[in-house]
Amino acid sequence: MLKRQIILDTETTGINPREGHRIIEIGCVELVNRRFTGNNYHVYINPEREIEAEAIAVHGITNERLANEPKFRDIAKSFFDYIQGAELVIHNAAFDVGFIDHEFARLRPVLPPVHEYCAVLDTLKLARELHPGQKNNLDALCRRYDINNSHRTLHGALLDAEILADVYLLMTGGQVSLNLAAEQQQGDSDDNGQTVIIRNSKLKVIKASADELQAHESRLDLVQKKGGSCLWRN
Repeated sequence: MLKRQIILDTETTGINPREGHRIIEIGCVELVNRRFTGNNYHVYINPEREIEAEAIAVHGITNERLANEPKFRDIAKSFFDYIQGAELVIHNAAFDVGFIDHEFARLRPVLPPVHEYCAVLDTLKLARELHPGQKNNLDALCRRYDINNSHRTLHGALLDAEILADVYLLMTGGQVSLNLAAEQQQGDSDDNGQTVIIRNSKLKVIKASADELQAHESRLDLVQKKGGSCLWRN
């Protein structure tokens, strides 16, 4: 059975929708059976209100940038159709789902709350279960899972969704085989039979030189001499 997941992130005018704050950007990355499909969703939205200075400092999106973008009511149907029936994967899901529900409730006729037509997986909750007592924001998870997010100088919904997709696959994949031929029909699988493909996986392979191999063997000899366990030779 095909499993469709939408990695989702939003940017907003402020923190609390009950104070009238609105969504200004939605970014979504689609996975089907843990494969990136390329069927992503990204839109900027005119919030019809001022964006707080504190929010601009986070995402860098200004009212001037959004002046000619569509209103939420103009994109609501296409967004609803895109996410309907999928499992939404969101970091701190209560925040984004709260804003989406608030936007849907403003429509006439209203659209139902997200939980009525989508399952929701909160990766912040998952990360706290996997790494209790540690920082589990997106930057910390990138460092923990060795994901390069150096291009993330400001928050952005689509960029953050792309990064979260990589984090989610690594958090939930266990021992995985990285599929270096993403264009092939069949991917590698982990011990649970789940395909795990990391974006931009056409990696350049650089083989070790003879001197480097010899230095490696010498280091392994030293490890064994000192009584260490040498996984490379097991």
